[in-house]
Amino acid sequence: MTRERALALAADFFDDGRFREVLARRVAYATESQEAARAPELNAYLQEQIVPDLQALGFACQVWPNPVAGGNPFLFAERAESDAGCSVLSYGHGDVVRGHASQWRAGLDPWQLTVEGDHWYGRGTADNKGQHTVNIAALAQVLAARQGRLGFSLKLLLEMGEETGSPGLRQVCELHREALAADLFLASDGPRVAAQRPTLFLGSRGGFNFDLRIALRPAGHHSGNWGGLLCNPGIRLAHAIASLVDAQGRILVPALLPDSLPDNVRQALQSIAVGGGPGDPEVDADWGEPGLTPTERVFGWNSLEVLAFKTGNPDSPVNAIPGQAFAHCQIRYVVGSDSGRFLQHLRSHLDAHGFGDVEVTQNGELMEATRLDPDNPWVHWALASIARSTGKPPALLPNLGGTLPNDVFADVLGQPTLWVPHSYPACAQHAPNEHLLGSVARESLQLMAGLFWDLGDDGAAISAAQRTAA
Repeated sequence: MTRERALALAADFFDDGRFREVLARRVAYATESQEAARAPELNAYLQEQIVPDLQALGFACQVWPNPVAGGNPFLFAERAESDAGCSVLSYGHGDVVRGHASQWRAGLDPWQLTVEGDHWYGRGTADNKGQHTVNIAALAQVLAARQGRLGFSLKLLLEMGEETGSPGLRQVCELHREALAADLFLASDGPRVAAQRPTLFLGSRGGFNFDLRIALRPAGHHSGNWGGLLCNPGIRLAHAIASLVDAQGRILVPALLPDSLPDNVRQALQSIAVGGGPGDPEVDADWGEPGLTPTERVFGWNSLEVLAFKTGNPDSPVNAIPGQAFAHCQIRYVVGSDSGRFLQHLRSHLDAHGFGDVEVTQNGELMEATRLDPDNPWVHWALASIARSTGKPPALLPNLGGTLPNDVFADVLGQPTLWVPHSYPACAQHAPNEHLLGSVARESLQLMAGLFWDLGDDGAAISAAQRTAA
């Protein structure tokens, strides 16, 4: 009954083919949450693939209905130990983006696990079926090594709508706050900073989507007869956008920026490199906020992007001054931003710069930025555990560059949040030919077994110290 035994069992689970067999069964479920007709598949994935495996590990399982009409269900599973001094909440999602089977290369099928060397192809292998399969399997090996006891209580919330914005997640956590209470949140999603470098991240940048629209006339007018006489909405909107962000991608509105880049965040990012991996685009060194490294710009600062711009008929241009123009934009932002007033700041800025004719509206729900303090004791514990299991210094990201629903766990439930990703940047997540690296999965099985083992040894003491400090 040793930690080394737990890690060896985790490696065996990969090497003898059991991990591959379980993941193949799960990939076969076409759990496309964007398609209403897939509702039976979404429910079957929970009832047929997850519930039996968790019950075999001693979990009590409940399927919770979604509080949002038409939303997909949630699975809540709990494995309680009466004398445990620590409780942990984990999370994952069983839904995937559309398969787009026709876009995959020859010989690949999104709903069939295909292994070619180190590349394991299939929809959900990276996001998120492969990741929660790793965690459940690692937990099973620790239970076997500890002869049926973990030394902590574990709760799992699995949703089936993350790829459509997690409708109902916030409400279900508010409704079941007591059932979901825990000393620590530990889950897996997103990519490592690089395939060979284990990674720990503590939150995510927030996401705020907004639309800019200028409607001057109901229809276009001939550019020969009216050119030079009628205001062109495309030109007006282009200049409005240029007042928000300059030609090098620097945000020009101070109210849309964070108040600072904390020293401990800057220090944590010093050893992180962005890009340079297979399939990665070349980083534009002079793009974004000057004075920051590329790593600081994507993990420690805010960005404003134009995701779509339309005026006139782009597919079939005609000789007419268009009557309207539209742009869909996004701000990715970090902790310390005045996100609750982004819309107000945009409106004030546009008015002050003479763009009162440009309408600005929020598009979708705001997902808040989160970041656990890098000096939190749980962070130091997790880094030490991962290093011990892998023999590698893990990368510490104060927050992911992308956006996850971490604000629900950090803010609504008030839990310290640790994320240990099992994917890598070139995994083709959300694209054709999505894949998991077998080498990363094997290492992840071991490092998660190490984390679960160490929770049994150290979790009670850290939890007690945290409660005393609070």
